[in-house]
Amino acid sequence: MYRQSKKFEDKMRLLPLKSLVAFGLVAGALLAGCTEAQTAPVGMAASQDEQSGEEVSPMEIAALQTNTADAAPAATAEAARTYSILGVGDIMMGSDWPQPGMDPRVTPGASAAAVLGPELAGIFTEADVVFGNFEGTLHSSSNDAKACGSSRYCYVFRSPPFHAEYLSRAGFTLMSNANNHARDFGESGRTATVANLRNAGIAVAGGDRDGMRIGVQTLDDGRRVALVAFGHNPGLLRVQDYGRVTEMVRAADAEADIVMVSCHIGAEGSAHDRVTRATEIFLGENRGDPYRFARTAVDAGADIVFCHGPHIPRAVEVYQGRFIAYSLGNFWTYGRFNLSGHNGLAPIAQLEVDGEGALVSANIVSARQDRPGGPYLDRSNAAAQRIAELTARDFPEGRVRIDASGQLDWPR
Repeated sequence: MYRQSKKFEDKMRLLPLKSLVAFGLVAGALLAGCTEAQTAPVGMAASQDEQSGEEVSPMEIAALQTNTADAAPAATAEAARTYSILGVGDIMMGSDWPQPGMDPRVTPGASAAAVLGPELAGIFTEADVVFGNFEGTLHSSSNDAKACGSSRYCYVFRSPPFHAEYLSRAGFTLMSNANNHARDFGESGRTATVANLRNAGIAVAGGDRDGMRIGVQTLDDGRRVALVAFGHNPGLLRVQDYGRVTEMVRAADAEADIVMVSCHIGAEGSAHDRVTRATEIFLGENRGDPYRFARTAVDAGADIVFCHGPHIPRAVEVYQGRFIAYSLGNFWTYGRFNLSGHNGLAPIAQLEVDGEGALVSANIVSARQDRPGGPYLDRSNAAAQRIAELTARDFPEGRVRIDASGQLDWPR
């Protein structure tokens, strides 16, 4: 399994043999203190590296023994540290194209808590990593605008550049721009969008172009989180190309300690809430197989998979100790988005992972939106309850349980 990804093996090969010998002697001494099977003093153990000829002196052994007790608590504390990661679905806080349809609360310099509410805003600002899918473009140009033949199925989204800074102040740190609206203003619009998000301090993964495929966030302790994003439209890393999925996840794994994968995938709308484990066709398009995609990504080394695109919540899964959300629905969408019924549910995946991305705990925080849009905390926990139902229906063999508060339990 590539999850081992040779990280541990490579590190072990880099350790000097002398250090391994000394460590073995110390370990032997510590174990001897717990058993009556000690057969010789530690100083009598073999102390020479036969390949290098270097000796491990009794003084070195004694020093290592002395330092072990002091070093152990620090090592344990380091190993026990976890990282808080939030994931949400689609974001488009208003479009000014072709006619203005902007949330009047989202203004330059305004507090994000004015829209999210102080409690929900606090959840975002306290996390180490906050992910979302920016569904549209961020710029002020009219060049290369997509032509629409039907307003029913064709949408063109252009948001002002200050929205990027607003999202950053709300706590967002990693953003996907790999979706079917990323090229609403062609490649120039995509380029401007990525630049505006990065200028605001948000790492981005978007198009299948050099410099856009992987976004990396460095945490306060130096640990790195990589995002690689996939979609089903031209110019993107494609969700249907499983060989490329494996290749890009492994490339991200080589750059970072924790690998997050984003996928804009699956059919849209309330009639498509099931993880079918098959290719999904919508409006004549191949929208990919979410189940095969997510499993392929985790098998290649992904630690978290956040999918979006159906505009409604879908089931979640814990596979090989890694978290998969098959659709996080709409989160911060304003204007022309349908927010009726389950489309208005805005779940937040709130995860704790260890330093290598293994899932330690998970919770579904329930938010929702009403027309015209903008998320707020939902005390009824409707999003968590809905995801609990879908997870029990679609993945009974996984035995993931979600309680009334949104807390996940799964076989360890």
